[in-house]
Formats: sequence, C-alpha cells, structure tokens
Amino acid sequence: MLNIAAYHFVSIDQPDDLAKVLHERADAAGLRGTILVAGEGINLFLAGEDDAIHGFLDALREDARFADLLVKFSHSRTQPFGRLKTKVKPEIISFRRDNASPLSDGRAPMVEPHTLARWLDQGFDDAGKPVVMLDTRNREEFGYGTFTGALTLPIDNFTDLPEALQPHRDALRDATVVSFCTGGIRCEKAALWMQADGMRNVLQLDGGILGYFEQVGGRHYDGRCFVFDGRVALDPQLQPLVDDAA
Repeated sequence: MLNIAAYHFVSIDQPDDLAKVLHERADAAGLRGTILVAGEGINLFLAGEDDAIHGFLDALREDARFADLLVKFSHSRTQPFGRLKTKVKPEIISFRRDNASPLSDGRAPMVEPHTLARWLDQGFDDAGKPVVMLDTRNREEFGYGTFTGALTLPIDNFTDLPEALQPHRDALRDATVVSFCTGGIRCEKAALWMQADGMRNVLQLDGGILGYFEQVGGRHYDGRCFVFDGRVALDPQLQPLVDDAA
C-alpha cells in the first residue's frame, strides 16, 4: 500500500461540494483514510494501491488550486485505515486563534530539513544563535519520539499550545525556535501565531517530521513519529511500528 500525507492552504468557497467530489473519487479508487476540507484548504491521509493513489493526486492537481500540492509518501504491507472518512470542518486543524492562517497572514518563515540538520550538527544557526526545537504535538504523540532535546509541552490538544508555551517564552527569547510537527500543518499555524504574538525568532520545519525523515533520516531524532493510522508510528526509514492492520 502507498500511503500519503498532504495538506494545502487555499481558499475554498464551497467546501461541502469539494468534499463530496473528493470522497467519490477516493471511494471509486478503493482508497481509505481521511479527507478533511475547510474554507482554508484540505488535509489528506490516504492509502491504497500505487496507481490508485497517483491517479487521485493527478486528478486533484488538475484543479489549479491544488497544482502545487506537496505530498509525503510512505509504504505499508497492508491497508492501515479501516475505512474512508470525509469531513468538512471550520479549520483543517483546529487551533481557534487569530493570526494563524497562511491565507490571511502569509506563510511563516521556514527552514529546510538539510539546513536544520546542519544547524543541529554544529549546535547553532547561521547567525550563531542557539537552536531550540519546539514540538507542537500532544503528549501522546511525542511519547513515541521527538528531536533530541526538544521542548515538549504537556498538552492533549493543539488548542492548548499558547497557554502551555507561555512559561517558556522568556527563555526562548535569544534562540532561533524551530516549530515542528508530524507533517507541517500544526507547526505552520503555531509559527504564524507566535510571530504575530511577538515571537519574531520562530521558524517552521518545512514538511514536518515526515519531510525531515524523507530528506535527512534520523539524525538528531530519538524514536519514531506517531501517525494517525493503524501503523501507529514510523521510524526514520518510514517503516511502521505495526504493519499488519487491515
């Protein structure tokens, strides 16, 4: 099975109509997983046969709104999702904070995986500032693994991040803070909100942990990356903890 994780921020005027179209296409292709649609974009976690996945993506990219969709790929021996679910939501990831939308506030500055790995190798960024990795995931997720020495927050929901971060803000003032998450969507929103809230020293890890694994592997990462399907968590070679889910 070919597994994909993808999100794309773009204005969608009729999310219900798009959700119906995407569900019908995915169902016809025999795909399983989750499709989330909101006025701010889409978020996909899907798995299926290689040709079916690529056919779905090709059709999606024919829509000019999704021509630049970036996708992270991994494989599993069996189907990790039990069924196909499609939802229309207010946000493709709930944060419920102003100044956190790339549609209205622009993309947050980002750092590429290879650049980040080099910074972590040398212990500082290109300006000589210490680098602090900020995990924007919840405690269940980072329990499977995170970057070495990362700042983790005792949260159960992404919406709890601003309050949990507050006691650490003074200590982060003189560092370059790199916000990271599974695939990029939460760390992008978090970085935007932090910048708008006065933390101008924040970057997001482009592509999240899965993008880092694809390009760099496991350097400076301890453990696995939790994923939202029957594989449970992936190692830096994108191999699952559990590969017999059906």
